Amino acid sequence: QVQLVQSAGGLVQAGGSLRLSCVASGRALSNYTMAWFRQGPLKDRDFVAAIDWSGERTFYTDALRDRFAISRDNAKNTVYLQMTSLKSEDTAVYYCAADPSKAYIYTTPPNYDYWGQGTQVTVSS
Repeated sequence: QVQLVQSAGGLVQAGGSLRLSCVASGRALSNYTMAWFRQGPLKDRDFVAAIDWSGERTFYTDALRDRFAISRDNAKNTVYLQMTSLKSEDTAVYYCAADPSKAYIYTTPPNYDYWGQGTQVTVSS
């Protein structure tokens, strides 16, 4: 079983950038497809981006692919989400998630077995 611990988020001005990280322990990160989701106030938990176990394949929700980038460093057991040109509508709690399936990149929360604690990101306009 893997445990996921996320970095702190924070308050960012619109147009700014922020990088989130998620560190795995208990099992090697290379055993998992990793993803980021986010959940705004009174909203569902939405898919943001995912990356396969090797880092060779990435997948994004269309609306964010030009501003967000997911990456991973298996040697450091860490996955990252680089966010740029942030907007007020990016304000949400961000979650990293792990899926032991290596065959397919899923975009829905039920397919992910392990979750980080969540990180609040607030973008001020």
